[in-house]
Amino acid sequence: MIRNTSKLACVAACATMFLGLNARAAGAPARPNILLILADDMGYSDASPYGSEIYTPNIARLAAQGMMFSNFHVGAYCAPTRSMLMTGADNHLVGLGNMAELLAPNQRGAPGYEGHLNGRAVTLATRLHDAGYHTYMAGKWHLGKTPDTIPAGQGFEDSVGILEGGADNYENKSYSPGYKAVHFFDGRTELQLPADFYSTQFYADRIIGDIDKNAADGKPFFSYLAFQAVHQPHQAPASFTARYVSTYQAGWNEISQFRYERMVELGLMPPGLSLENPKIVPDWSSLKPQNQKLNAKQMAVYAGMLEYMDMSIGRIVAHLQEKHLLDNTVIVFMSDNGGEATPLQVMFPDYYKKNFDLSYEHLGEKGSFAEYGPGWAAASNTPLSNFKGSASEGGMRAPFIIRYPALIAQGAQTDQFAFVTDVVPTLLDLAGVTPANGKAPLAGHSMVGLLEGKATQVHASAEPVGYEVAGSSALYRGDYKLVRCAPPFGDLKWRLYNLKTDPQERHDLTTENPALFKSMMAAFADYAARNGLVQVPADYNVMVQARANAGLKH
Repeated sequence: MIRNTSKLACVAACATMFLGLNARAAGAPARPNILLILADDMGYSDASPYGSEIYTPNIARLAAQGMMFSNFHVGAYCAPTRSMLMTGADNHLVGLGNMAELLAPNQRGAPGYEGHLNGRAVTLATRLHDAGYHTYMAGKWHLGKTPDTIPAGQGFEDSVGILEGGADNYENKSYSPGYKAVHFFDGRTELQLPADFYSTQFYADRIIGDIDKNAADGKPFFSYLAFQAVHQPHQAPASFTARYVSTYQAGWNEISQFRYERMVELGLMPPGLSLENPKIVPDWSSLKPQNQKLNAKQMAVYAGMLEYMDMSIGRIVAHLQEKHLLDNTVIVFMSDNGGEATPLQVMFPDYYKKNFDLSYEHLGEKGSFAEYGPGWAAASNTPLSNFKGSASEGGMRAPFIIRYPALIAQGAQTDQFAFVTDVVPTLLDLAGVTPANGKAPLAGHSMVGLLEGKATQVHASAEPVGYEVAGSSALYRGDYKLVRCAPPFGDLKWRLYNLKTDPQERHDLTTENPALFKSMMAAFADYAARNGLVQVPADYNVMVQARANAGLKH
């Protein structure tokens, strides 16, 4: 279903007046610019158009002027999602069957489990560059560190960022004992960070500079902006954090309830769902006052970091408007997976005490380390179950917004299922570029028919869409989802849900509908065979394997 809500339409009208834009741009050129913006570890409900209290007016404006998806899905971990986002092919075919940090012993050396892009698929950047686009990248890569697998070897003519899965936002410093060092790059050269480096600002500045650099030659551009925000460590200028400290003294229970009620009002979720904390999340009222104070500031840092990212997106959009490029630029905003619940400071207390300032006063500032833990991660994913890493909706359902006034009516909203592998065929379609068939063909479909109102869905109701990373697995078909989660997120038992009526995945239908369960199990087996999936051992545990692969004691 596609709809234009009265609230979104009202916001759209205000936004149109603010930017002085037409709802549709007549006669736009056939080759639009493309700006693909990826947030890191941002939960489903964290942006204001998805129900949040966090001030994100620029993301809201993109939603009001384009189409917002309420049923869009990604991989549950960053690198596998990014591999599919860059290639349009299944992660098992292109080298990210599992993240290198989580590889099980039986997966090492298997095709598709290289831990980096393996060359079986041509990237979106390469396809667009070959078709005459300028190609720019700024931010987190996490898809390889060799000359052939860094962005400069994968179709980007200008690139800057971090090669690993994350880093400090103020300096060249690992955020985790799992990385002995981190590597910032500028093209093929290691980057020496400026003294005033803050990742979000730096990456936005670079994209703006890239847009200007070749503007005179008339060629379109593809810009991939992959923020480190809001991945751990949560860090933000103190003034941004200060805006939210009092807000989060209400606690995660109240924030989740507020968000859910707004989501119902906005038509994103059905009414009547009950909100329950996961077992690992205590009731806010049970915390001691000093713990409430600390937790409130931890979430305030996260919110400040997200607001700063939104402000940076606004700077880029305003620049496109100033250069008369905005209406002929396809802008996509999305997240790579759900909110992160893993409490690194609990797992590695000595590492953080030794390497970071953990004081309340400096939380979020340069030299500090902040994370928000399972309580706020659950709020980020409201009202969905589980977290990043799980194949539950809390790990896989993500915000997705696309703005292109030449094609998309403003204020549109859809509840149709779509998957991350649909992004590449969509952008190639919009750019007029024919997909290349290879060893790893495109797994998804173009969403253009849905975007322009000529189609009612992206995937046919009977079409299965499979996923697996680190043992957590899912198969979507119509309104139904087959899912199992590996420890610590679950027990590796398969369950069946109707997501339309049960988006929280609470009512297992395996015994009520054994024929459907059997059929979807067979479809997953076919998906696994076609994509060379190597199942994790029965005793696999994500956290245990991560520690072992990092050379850390259990």
